[in-house]
Parts: sequence; structure tokens; C-alpha cells
Amino acid sequence: MGEFSLAKGHIYIARDGSRAECELPAGTSVMLGALTNGVEGILAECGGAAMCATCHVYVQAPFDSRLPEMGEVENEMLDAVASERRTESRLGCQIVMTDSLDGLVVRLPDRQN
Repeated sequence: MGEFSLAKGHIYIARDGSRAECELPAGTSVMLGALTNGVEGILAECGGAAMCATCHVYVQAPFDSRLPEMGEVENEMLDAVASERRTESRLGCQIVMTDSLDGLVVRLPDRQN
């Protein structure tokens, strides 16, 4: 018998204010969820290896405090983002959907490259 993963609600808010509401299976990254749901504004040039920073997102409260601690590589890559780095900046490839992130809202920056 296989494991059953519940879908998690997730909302992307584009720079123009438009919203894309998606259901992402638990274990799916925010970056992959954007790509598979046709959300514009996530380029993901490195395919999720945390090497390009083109999946930069701004995680909205209260979810910013629910994320795991940022790793050294992600922190370094965020220093090279095309849009302003903020305290709520994260790489979408490093955010994996879990029960505690159900309803997650992220804003997309003005540009990725």
C-alpha cells in the first residue's frame, strides 16, 4: 500500500497583484508547484538546485516563522537576487510543503533576473 499525501493550499501573488491559488501535494517545493501550475514569475533556471536564485519569493506572515532555518547556500544565493532581498526572502526550491504550511502565501518579486 502506497503512502497518501494530502494536497496543501498555496497562493502565489504576482507583482501585479493577481493571485494564483494552487493545491500542492505535501513534499512538493514552492518552485515546482509554480512551474507545474503555470505560475508566471518563477524561472527556476537551475531546476531547484539552489544555484540561481530565480525562484526568489517573499514568504508572508505567519508562514515566514514556520519555515525551517535557512541553509548557508540559500543564504548566499539570496545575496545575488535580482529584486530586493528582504527579511521574508526565501528560495522557492527550498520551501517544501508540509501540514504547517497549509495555506502558505508567497509574493513574487518584480523580477528574477
